[in-house]
Amino acid sequence: MEVTIEKFNEVMAALEAGTLRVAEKVDGMWQVNKWVKEVILAGFKLGAVTDMSQGQFSFFDKATFPVRKFSAEDGVRIVPGGSSIRRGAYVAPGAIVMPPAYINVGAYVGEGTMVDSHVTIGSCAQVGRHIHISASTQIGGVLEPAGALPTIIEDGAFVGGNCGIYEGTIVQEGAVIASGVVITSSTALFDATTGEFLPRNEAGRVVVPKGAVVVSGSKPLRRGPAAGSGVALYCPVIVKYRDEKTAGSVTLEDLLR
Repeated sequence: MEVTIEKFNEVMAALEAGTLRVAEKVDGMWQVNKWVKEVILAGFKLGAVTDMSQGQFSFFDKATFPVRKFSAEDGVRIVPGGSSIRRGAYVAPGAIVMPPAYINVGAYVGEGTMVDSHVTIGSCAQVGRHIHISASTQIGGVLEPAGALPTIIEDGAFVGGNCGIYEGTIVQEGAVIASGVVITSSTALFDATTGEFLPRNEAGRVVVPKGAVVVSGSKPLRRGPAAGSGVALYCPVIVKYRDEKTAGSVTLEDLLR
């Protein structure tokens, strides 16, 4: 697909306005808008490296990807202290960005979501409404390949501090990810309520089910020379599904804002 600078600017403006998204839910299934990613990727070829330095801080990046500009009319609280939101990212009214945080191109952050200190939201990641992304957590981006679904955190989820959610993982609505949990495309997710490992979806993605409460765990080595040695591998574990008590503790975060 041939992309002109005019087309690129048009798509960037639509992404920032929230009228266009890299991925969206259609009939209950997440689908990637591959062509939008292709336009974003074309932007790196269209722009030359330019000096974006400000004061004593030196920055050199493609001219097509400057830092986004906001105004009070956007309704987003960006607390002073060194956060950066790149062009082509959408941050909805009512969202809060605590310093320092970074939100990359193509990302979507929904209404009422808290992006806490030292959080990074990668390129094209889709973060829904009324979510708390706690301090020092990384939501990985998936820009390439263009047809790959990005990492998705659905409405009402809670992600604890020092977590890493990567490689197109889908965290479904209302799920709770405890502090320190890491999930990648190769992670085996164990459901302690059934005694079974959860299968990946038809696209090979790890999916944290709706309302699941996930903590860090381990699984013993059962094969090879180390079997029975007591050595265990990291494994996130669903310990229960969200109930009124869990919902109440998460709602407390709203009162602390």
